Amino acid sequence: MGFTEDIRTVFSKDPAARSVLEVLTCYPGLHAVWLYRPAHWLWTHGLLLPARLLSHLARFFTGVEIHPGAKIGRRFFIDHGMGVVIGETAEIGDDVLLYQGVVLGGVSLEHKKRHPTLGNGVVVGAGAAVLGAIRIGDRSRIGAGSVVLQEVPPDTTVFGVPAHGGRGGAGGAQLDHNKLPDYCAQEMRRVQQELDELRRELEDRK
Repeated sequence: MGFTEDIRTVFSKDPAARSVLEVLTCYPGLHAVWLYRPAHWLWTHGLLLPARLLSHLARFFTGVEIHPGAKIGRRFFIDHGMGVVIGETAEIGDDVLLYQGVVLGGVSLEHKKRHPTLGNGVVVGAGAAVLGAIRIGDRSRIGAGSVVLQEVPPDTTVFGVPAHGGRGGAGGAQLDHNKLPDYCAQEMRRVQQELDELRRELEDRK
């Protein structure tokens, strides 16, 4: 794990990246991760206040809030970054991609594991909230604007409020938001089909 790997990760996950200098100077999500690492070191060595102060400084400069107690794997990338919040007991695997506005939040005030765990290769779309001590399985995808409150199996795409979906929908390395199925339209068609069947049955009985 190092600066070179981080820079390569940006190029692999963001087609807008054109030069190393641009990546070094214009990617707040990358800066937030670089500031998180020393803050996490301070946190794990019992220097809690300095760790929080450093993470607060990172939030001020990048718009990304990562609690120093969170655990983050390799090749983690935050695209655009503004408004991302990662809670204290969140755990993030390798090769995870978060878009802007993502919240990995808690639903409890107890001093225990209360934030989500993201497996390897997970992609979380813009504005999505993953809440509680739940696990998002490896290579799963969460659609933009979704609210995830339940466990998500590996290789699954979920979307909506609350999030839902099915197995086998993970797709490639990125999340194609424009290709997610329209769950509401599917449900409306199902209800319409049931109504049509009921009407036919009533007509047959006349």
